[in-house]
Amino acid sequence: MIQTITSLTKKFISIKSIANNTKELDKILDLALSYLKGYTIERFECNGAKSVLIYKAKKRPKKFKIILNGHLDVVPGKEDQYVPKIKGNRLYGVGSMDMKANVACLIMVFKEMASKVSYPLGLQLVTDEEIGGNNGTKYQIKKGVKAEFVITGEPTNFDIVHKAKGVLQLKVFTKGKTAHGAYPWRGENAIWKMNEFFNALKKKYPISSDEIWRTTVNVSRIETENQAFNKIPDSCVSQLDVRFIPEEMNTIKKSLRQLLLKKTTFNVIAHEPALLTDKNNEFIKLLKKITQHTVGKTIQLRGAHGSSDARHFAHVNCPGIEFGPIGDGIGSDYEWIDIPSLGEYYQILKKFLFAIKR
Repeated sequence: MIQTITSLTKKFISIKSIANNTKELDKILDLALSYLKGYTIERFECNGAKSVLIYKAKKRPKKFKIILNGHLDVVPGKEDQYVPKIKGNRLYGVGSMDMKANVACLIMVFKEMASKVSYPLGLQLVTDEEIGGNNGTKYQIKKGVKAEFVITGEPTNFDIVHKAKGVLQLKVFTKGKTAHGAYPWRGENAIWKMNEFFNALKKKYPISSDEIWRTTVNVSRIETENQAFNKIPDSCVSQLDVRFIPEEMNTIKKSLRQLLLKKTTFNVIAHEPALLTDKNNEFIKLLKKITQHTVGKTIQLRGAHGSSDARHFAHVNCPGIEFGPIGDGIGSDYEWIDIPSLGEYYQILKKFLFAIKR
């Protein structure tokens, strides 16, 4: 089986399935579906993004017991990274760990187990996770797709990610008063006002030199309409990317508003929920037990600083986690997946699905 998984992963890597490359996204989705003949394939499309839901029944269940969720799109890489390379036990290539190898495993596990389990099992494949997942996973949920528990095959090195930060993207506006640059007392500089806001922001959310589980803020852009050296700008706009911990899900916007100065406002561009699944969830406890027995080491339950499509299920009170095999270099020039761990991942998921009662 590991040879089949590796072979499919290499085929996936060779396809440049990046955002807006419709032809290649269609190609990789067709390749995935070519391994899933004989099952019901429900197709979805929203704003040009295509996704599928695969299951054994003729009609979609009202609620799946388990959904295995995976994305086939990737963060762009360099041209030579679309040529898969094996060095030792590692398979290198764009999306090898995030998450083309993982999806290859999900496909093979579904094929093996869909007819053996006594409950409805679904496989969800999407092509827009890297740009938000709003037209894939989120759209399917809007169309009524539900589950008791969801596993997104994100890379976790066999740890179980049961919580992840939410995303809040803002545009902040400051207003001032224009004047000649030689007479600053006659005006009110909007950029300096933005700087005061930044100082308060950094004090509230300091940048740590180490990994710490807390809310972070990234200032990604600042601009003004003013183009002259000798003019005081009366407007300034900045962009913020806020990654908030689940504990601040209901308070983050209020906390930011409290930092605003006079004539300073913000608009919410995007607000995605955080993921928080109870660590005592029975599915989590079962998966942890099976994983530890299979790999022979202690498995951690931890949080993730980035987000995944699991958050869309969290928004409708469907518990989920991120769980995947061993790899490293996500989004870098040297992304890789550990080939032996793919076999372990496959076996873990099979044992997990088999152990679940209807």
